[in-house]
Amino acid sequence: MFTGIIESIGVVKAINHDKSNINFCISSDLISELKVDQSISHNGVCLTVVNLEKDSYTVTAIKETLDKTNLGKLKLGDQLNLERCLKVGDRLDGHFVQGHVDQIATCVNVDNENGSWVFTFKYSPLNNNITIEKGSITVNGVSLTVVNSKESEFSVAIIPYTFDNTNFNSFKAGTLVNLEFDVFGKYITKLYSKK
Repeated sequence: MFTGIIESIGVVKAINHDKSNINFCISSDLISELKVDQSISHNGVCLTVVNLEKDSYTVTAIKETLDKTNLGKLKLGDQLNLERCLKVGDRLDGHFVQGHVDQIATCVNVDNENGSWVFTFKYSPLNNNITIEKGSITVNGVSLTVVNSKESEFSVAIIPYTFDNTNFNSFKAGTLVNLEFDVFGKYITKLYSKK
């Protein structure tokens, strides 16, 4: 379980294909605090640390994960939003985030609001995922509030701190991102679809 409050930016140092899996070697300033078998959110995807080196760690993404997320499109030097799992008793500053990406979306617009930014994303309606105005959404692991909800499209407003301390500063029209919709909204949608 995560909160969507990004702790650090990781950088992809190596990409190794192993059958249908990909092993990603990541450098991060969190390395001294990590251990093998720990869960870490990478752009919103919960992955397990499988190896530690002095200045990097390795995680493995299986085909299921690669098919549903933007991780398979990563290149050397790409930045990842990182968050370690929530400790029991910690403050929940974002919202409940599982680290299970529902689908990808495409950034379709970035508006510079002279001190903040509004990012608009479009996603496929085939999975019946929805957003609501002022509801929660996770974009590349970042817990955000929806400011403009439309069918298969939404916008989020980004403050300078988030822009500077996540990989949002690299987004432009055409950038693919990972989405995790609010877990409570998913349960409600599922219940109503059965009626």
